[in-house]
Amino acid sequence: MSRSRQPPLVTGISPNEGISWTKVTIRGENLGTGPTDLIGLTICGHNCLLTAEWMSASKIVCRVGQAKNDKGDIIVTTKSGGRGTSTVSFKLLKPEKIGILDQSAVWVDEMNYYDMRTDRNKGIPPLSLRPANPLGIEIDKGRFPQKDLEALFPGMSADFTSENFSAAWYLIENHSTTSFDQLKMAVMNLKKQANKKNEGSLAYVKGGLSTFFEAQDALSAIHQKLEADGTEKVEGSMTQKLENVLNRASNTADTLFQEVLGRKDKADSTRNALNVLQRFKFLFNLPLNIERNIQKGDYDVVINDYEKAKSLFGKTEVQVFKKYYAEVETRIEALRELLLNKLLETPSTLHDQKRYIRYLSDLHASGDPAWQCIGAQHKWILQLMHNCKESYVKDQKGNSLLHSPMLDLDSDVRPSPLGHLSQTASLKRGSSFQSGRDDTWRCKAPQQVAFVEKLTKLVVIQLPNFWKLWISYVNGSLFSETAEKSGQMERSKKNARQRQNDFKKMIQEVMQSLAKLIRGALLPFSLREGELRQYGGWEMKSELSGQWLTHVIQTVRLSYESLTALEIPNDMLHIIQDLILDLRVRCIMVTLQHTAEDVKRLAEKEDWLVDNEGLTSLPSQFEQCIVHSLQSLKSVLDCKPGEASVFQQQKTQEDVCQLSIGIMQVFIDCLEQLSTKPDCDADTTHLSVDVSSPDLFGSIHEDSSLSSEQRLLIVLSNCCYLERHTFINIAEHFEKHSFQGVEKITQISMESLKELDQRLFEIYIELKADPIVGSLEPGIYAGYFDWKDCLIPTGVRNYLKEALVNIIAVHAEVFTISKELVPRVLSRIVESVAEELSRLMQCVSSFSKNGALQVDKGSEFLFLS
Repeated sequence: MSRSRQPPLVTGISPNEGISWTKVTIRGENLGTGPTDLIGLTICGHNCLLTAEWMSASKIVCRVGQAKNDKGDIIVTTKSGGRGTSTVSFKLLKPEKIGILDQSAVWVDEMNYYDMRTDRNKGIPPLSLRPANPLGIEIDKGRFPQKDLEALFPGMSADFTSENFSAAWYLIENHSTTSFDQLKMAVMNLKKQANKKNEGSLAYVKGGLSTFFEAQDALSAIHQKLEADGTEKVEGSMTQKLENVLNRASNTADTLFQEVLGRKDKADSTRNALNVLQRFKFLFNLPLNIERNIQKGDYDVVINDYEKAKSLFGKTEVQVFKKYYAEVETRIEALRELLLNKLLETPSTLHDQKRYIRYLSDLHASGDPAWQCIGAQHKWILQLMHNCKESYVKDQKGNSLLHSPMLDLDSDVRPSPLGHLSQTASLKRGSSFQSGRDDTWRCKAPQQVAFVEKLTKLVVIQLPNFWKLWISYVNGSLFSETAEKSGQMERSKKNARQRQNDFKKMIQEVMQSLAKLIRGALLPFSLREGELRQYGGWEMKSELSGQWLTHVIQTVRLSYESLTALEIPNDMLHIIQDLILDLRVRCIMVTLQHTAEDVKRLAEKEDWLVDNEGLTSLPSQFEQCIVHSLQSLKSVLDCKPGEASVFQQQKTQEDVCQLSIGIMQVFIDCLEQLSTKPDCDADTTHLSVDVSSPDLFGSIHEDSSLSSEQRLLIVLSNCCYLERHTFINIAEHFEKHSFQGVEKITQISMESLKELDQRLFEIYIELKADPIVGSLEPGIYAGYFDWKDCLIPTGVRNYLKEALVNIIAVHAEVFTISKELVPRVLSRIVESVAEELSRLMQCVSSFSKNGALQVDKGSEFLFLS
């Protein structure tokens, strides 16, 4: 797979050499698109990523670690460009030994020295420091036993600072395998060290020549004065004279040396003051340097300088040092306040938060900056969530005339899956959802749906950084090595353990706010009155459709998956699972209610076009409507990991069962409505049948309106099909989608359908059989016919022929609609005719011979017909 960017290239490093922990600036090309893009940085083979600070795509600042190689390349690795190359290299220098009186730009630990005998560090006074390797060549410890050496050199020692130092013992112990050439080099090193000491003594003498000359002149003047006084003849004892001479000599010497000594004292004072200023210029310049570095943002330099000053002058008793150190503390306190304000500013990145917390920790700030930052982030996230709700509620009220809360997803653009929440998540939709993506759906989506999108996106973006900040606080990764040495990391971990319950409440409060804000927009009836005032405020003119609720469920599910990926404990996310369950239940209820409304409108779509089997498209449309509704609920009914079944509650089972029965009953009512529809309201002006059927006597009635009897037959034919096929198929679909109480739904629906079928059948039989039966008695006694006095029968009488013709007409009408209804209808009509004839015959008191013969012929005619 090709990368979108070129690999990193390092073209410069400043400085290009130095000791460990030297701060360097790396320059080059394609050094990353941001702090998160930088995933690797090595100098001389040492990983320097922890101290790296990404400045731009051409600049990175870091500190060199303790590398094994003396010289090596600078390798930068990024997510976008991969492993890079380097055209320059860095040379790692070994740190030099610094004496107690030597000036140094870095902080030197003066309490450690190297002991040649024991090969380990010991803490001794700084004035007792001694060179670790006087010969200046590599030490190679021999394997001679210590006891043998002590026996070979009794009373001697290999310690070169000891009065009983034995050079032979020292050479055997430390240079037993050293070559002769190296020993020559050691001799030269010793000579150089001796020359340096001699040169130092000579320089000291040269610097005091003027003083020596002045002293010599003073002594000569005293000698001359004494000689002059010796030539005078003074009376008195020699003792008195000598005392006088000595007094005058002393006074003369004082007079001569007073000016010299005064100049010397002044020079010494000036020299000492200059030495103090030069030696401690770090402290005197520190307040100004702190201000400059703060303005440049070099907080690491400020912290290092402060630590050094605190170690050197924190407990000083010198008033000058106290004054300047107090000024340093004032500047550092201002820096603490500045960093704390930056830490609590929102919004801010996780990288900046960790950086400011580390700075405050190194500056020993009071309180717990990390916990203060966590609290500020928690309040900010809650405020963002409520501001999001207020913004959308305001837009809804302002644009209530422009946006409709109910949209038909079958004709408009469908909402697409939420790619910004999870790149790996995929949404499975019903067949009614289009697969294409169109960004214009956001303009057409209801405000509540857009609000849920925005709210969940906000939480999914902000909460991971909040959670990672807490994890870093718990494991102590927010603090530097200095804080770890001072025990601050352990104190932080202890504080984190004590505040686990407080942080858990913070997470739960965020989850509760998320759930209640979504409930206020979509499920306001699930909130209490006080909560509704805080989390509600939406205009509920009409409820969202099932398709939009399905989309909202997918959105919340993706948010839950993203939060679960952070390894947040499930008990903190339980409230989101409850929200998803309630949304799923509500989606099912709304979808079934809307399905019932769609089924009710199917009566308007009846076209009365009959196929070969005597069926219209109505049963098929009903089944398709149910299947479409169940398919749209597939993703809602399916349980994701950690979710419970929507039918786990008994009330939900009962409500879904009642709604399903209601849908079936609505369709049955539609059939009844269509069967009793007045003739003038018929939507179709002709009866269409299958012309390929050979059983239709070649007669197709065109351009004729449907009669009520024909509509009854069509509805009866549909009822038969519903009973044998459609209702059974629908029950299978219910079971496939894990509906509960399918047997109850099927049983009640079947009973209601059979009841309608029997009622319509009786109406049709009444319409067709009553005219035929009613014409029998008038036809029998037409012309004053008398069974006792009648002529010899010559054929079947007309009333029977008329009844037979009417039965044939009914047969033709039924056969035209549905062949399967013919036996059922004709059997009832013939039965009715036979019962009426039987009744009429029973009413005749007596028959003549011709009358009995007439009855036999009529009966035979009906039987043969």
